[in-house]
Amino acid sequence: MEHVLTGFAEEARIRKAEEAHEMGIDDALISALVDQFYARIRSHPSLGPIFARRVREWPVHLGRMKAFWGSIAIESGRYHGNPMLKHVAIGEIREEHFSDWLALWASTVKDVIRDDRAAEFFNSRAKRIAQSLTMGIALHGERQRQTTSL
Repeated sequence: MEHVLTGFAEEARIRKAEEAHEMGIDDALISALVDQFYARIRSHPSLGPIFARRVREWPVHLGRMKAFWGSIAIESGRYHGNPMLKHVAIGEIREEHFSDWLALWASTVKDVIRDDRAAEFFNSRAKRIAQSLTMGIALHGERQRQTTSL
């Protein structure tokens, strides 16, 4: 049974990489997208200060984000981390920050990515990520309020 699951997972990874290749998604594209996006983040009036207070080594952070997006787009398993825990730990993040993040992401995608399918891929994944993080942060906040009000 384990061999069947391993074979299925390997086939899924291959299929994912082939689909990325067909859309022109590769490490160079992801690198350009992440570099431009975070350059814009750093100068953004509401997002820039949040990142400035937390990111000490930008090359390390950018490498982590390239691995994250590479894992999403090309090959699962490149990224090892827990984005939810990282974002929950930032108490100042609000839903409007994710709206700003998504708008900045979409404009960066538009400027960097030429293939419409690839652009839609990255934008749809970013929307799901933002929704998931927004819900997780809200649930965490609600749990904290319930715990402190007991």
